[in-house]
Amino acid sequence: MRADDDLDDTNGGALERVQPVQALGPVRLLAELPEEEIWLQSQQSPQTRRAYRNDVREFVEYLRIGSAAELHQVDRAHILAWQRHLDRAGAKPSTVRRKLAALSSLYAHLVDRHVVGANPVRDVGRPRINRKTGSTPAFSREQARALLDAPDATAIEGLRDRALLAVGLQVGLRRSSIVRLAVRDFHQNAGYDCLRMRLKGGVEHVVAVHPNVAQRIREYLQADARLEDLDSPLFCPTPRGSQGQTLRRHMEAGQVDRIVKKWARAIGAGHGYSAHSMRATFITTALANGASLEDVQEAAGHADPDTTKLYDRRGYNPEKSASFFAVY
Repeated sequence: MRADDDLDDTNGGALERVQPVQALGPVRLLAELPEEEIWLQSQQSPQTRRAYRNDVREFVEYLRIGSAAELHQVDRAHILAWQRHLDRAGAKPSTVRRKLAALSSLYAHLVDRHVVGANPVRDVGRPRINRKTGSTPAFSREQARALLDAPDATAIEGLRDRALLAVGLQVGLRRSSIVRLAVRDFHQNAGYDCLRMRLKGGVEHVVAVHPNVAQRIREYLQADARLEDLDSPLFCPTPRGSQGQTLRRHMEAGQVDRIVKKWARAIGAGHGYSAHSMRATFITTALANGASLEDVQEAAGHADPDTTKLYDRRGYNPEKSASFFAVY
């Protein structure tokens, strides 16, 4: 286990617990630890499992942990050294919190299974972050309208982007939910057009959609001859030089970000926007137009209304900035 300056200056060098052994490598090491794998599989969300696995691997690599015994003998000093390393590397507070949460979740599991005696992350302070307002920029109503109409309605790729932007701005889906949609998820229930989606943790959720959203989806599917191909992904990638042909596979989540950024630049909105900006815009606009917090929370798939409030930008009034009164 690593014992460099980061560790030695934490508590007087009292870290000589185990002798370093030949490193197995983080991938092999984690694969050989059954309790750690049980812990990972207990995380319902595939995204959470992937992020937590990567976070633990980074921790293992940083401390040069080469055995289960070393991983199980980690103490608070090691965690503090890892936290300082992340700070020095310029990691965002939210990233540091998530990485510490991953380690804490792992060691809490090991404590419950009587593998270790205490959770070394439990009493480690976490970086403070703003929990009253989120940092994701939202589009104005005028920008959202321009964004919806920016793609070319005569091309397959443009029709796809028009439908995708409508799902993001008028349904508020996460990018991971957007790319997992299949044609069969677009259906009618009680006479209303609906989308069936998968939320975090794999929970199914059905939400009625605005007629404009449904119309854009139908126009895209009809143009691509996929309206009756229920097993097809709803949104398919379009390779360069394909002359309107699409690939019958799901898009990657990062492509949704690229589509939003592309059209944000096209309408002159500048940089800094992402797929999450559509979600923030949806929540803000729905609340501003009279939707209840409970209904917006349900549509967004949030377990806690406080999470929904983080996306609400109604309290952001740039026209009242004191900067406009500092006239010289």
